[in-house]
Amino acid sequence: MKSEAPLCSYLPSHQSRLQASLLLGDEDLDPLVINAIEQDFRLPAPMDCPVVLHQLMLDCWQKDRNARPKFPDIVSMLDKMIRNPASLKAGTNNMAPGPSHHPLLDRGAPDLSRLSSVEDWLAALKMTQYRDSFLGSGFTSLPLVTQITAEDLQRIGVSLAGHQKKILTSVQTMRPHDDDDDDQSPTESV
Repeated sequence: MKSEAPLCSYLPSHQSRLQASLLLGDEDLDPLVINAIEQDFRLPAPMDCPVVLHQLMLDCWQKDRNARPKFPDIVSMLDKMIRNPASLKAGTNNMAPGPSHHPLLDRGAPDLSRLSSVEDWLAALKMTQYRDSFLGSGFTSLPLVTQITAEDLQRIGVSLAGHQKKILTSVQTMRPHDDDDDDQSPTESV
């Protein structure tokens, strides 16, 4: 029943249809839109769109309807953004891409220091659907997972941008930080 689908699942479809109709005229757009969605195409963020807001949109555009945030979750995240306007200025999508951390989207980020296995880590991220892919590709321990790259994720079948970002952000927080070794002055190394 359509009334059970989250509100956010309708928005990208209508935006895509509008953009395509402006570009293509009166052609039947349904096959084009469906094909693009099946190939994991997602609309890029509008100019100067806050990263946290675009990530929320990407979360809402998940193909698997069970992976999408529920309406109360969306309301809660938007409420947090409104109450903390600085989070909206933390970055916009006209900046160079790079690792970033957005606590508003973490929905209670797990304490990664207490995890002891890849299975536990994926469960904490709510990404258990990738368990067999990780283990089958040799990522059988957390130290191995900390070495994973975006290319590795593509290779093992993590193709959704939102899932890749969530996994890579978590990996970044698990990596050891050896900042002290890099801060040697030139005179100390001579």
